[in-house]
Amino acid sequence: MRNLFFLLQKEFRQIFRNPTILRMILLMPIIQLIVIPLAADYEIKQISISVVDQDHSPYARKLVQKLTASGYFQLVEYTQSYAQATQTVGDGKTDLILTIPPHFERDLIKLNKGQLYLAADAVNGVRAGLGTAYASQMIGDFNREIREEWMLLPKFNEIPQIEITSANWFNQHFDYHLFMVPGIMAILVTMVGAFLTALNIVAEKEVGTIEQINVTPLKKHEFILGKLIPFWVLGMVSITLGMLIAFVVFRILPVGSYLTVYAFSAVYLLGVLGIGLLISTFADTQQQATLFAFFCMMVFILLGGLYTPIESMPDWAQWLTKANPPAYFIKVIRAVYIKGSTFTDLLPDFFAMVGFAILFNGLAVLNYRKRSA
Repeated sequence: MRNLFFLLQKEFRQIFRNPTILRMILLMPIIQLIVIPLAADYEIKQISISVVDQDHSPYARKLVQKLTASGYFQLVEYTQSYAQATQTVGDGKTDLILTIPPHFERDLIKLNKGQLYLAADAVNGVRAGLGTAYASQMIGDFNREIREEWMLLPKFNEIPQIEITSANWFNQHFDYHLFMVPGIMAILVTMVGAFLTALNIVAEKEVGTIEQINVTPLKKHEFILGKLIPFWVLGMVSITLGMLIAFVVFRILPVGSYLTVYAFSAVYLLGVLGIGLLISTFADTQQQATLFAFFCMMVFILLGGLYTPIESMPDWAQWLTKANPPAYFIKVIRAVYIKGSTFTDLLPDFFAMVGFAILFNGLAVLNYRKRSA
């Protein structure tokens, strides 16, 4: 234990002497938690739209006014030529083309039906899909409004109606920040645990101090603990700082218990620290460690459910997420923050994190023994 105490002293001094590590631990959570939720927003507004009006009727003008007044669409062109609107799309000035054909109002009144044509610039698939969905919904509302104007029926002839009452559980106002901020906190903890641990150990390989440690009477488990404990503490500081930023900037507090967040964070950090330790056994330079960590982080983010729901992924990708530690932690921290889930509710995820901690640290120890033999 005495050897471990001296090693921990050495590690903490080395960390606090390195301003780069301190900046990454203190500034990275602040900047990313503030910038990313504000920038990466799924709600798309100011969609550029070109209107090809070949009818010039009151109903056509009323429809265009309804679209532009919603705040989601910005009218950039009002023309009669579809070819001209297509050229505007090719120039990147518009995202959506709404074509109102000739005799639109006449067909709507006499034939009780009408046709409209939507064309979207699908280079940006998300913007095109949401723009088309927004426009279709507003056209449906417009259709319902004009049908209500025509509905002149006797009062005694009641029309059966189905009334739909909806309720949004847990996130009543569809607050995007409430969904995004906890997920980013989980990724930040992952970066602190895996990335910094790998760089710290590989840096000692480069300067040769790890060879000096290997010839000391320091035991294997004391060396592992001496490398894990400092960054475990820094990881807990990072999650605390993240929760503080979430409250100060976005006014987001967990509905569940803080103790549940800390309990899962403590175990999860052991797992990601094991990943960093495992990376350090493969890498001989900081450049190699950075590339390894970057590859792992890309997989963690894309298959973690941070941006894309796991349920919407292909079956093979959903199976891969079962071996992805951040997928469990993102799910846990969102459940605690949004739903108020308790420790008991999340026991399966807790056992999975314990398994990851044992697996990755065990592999790191075995591989380190092999390379130091």
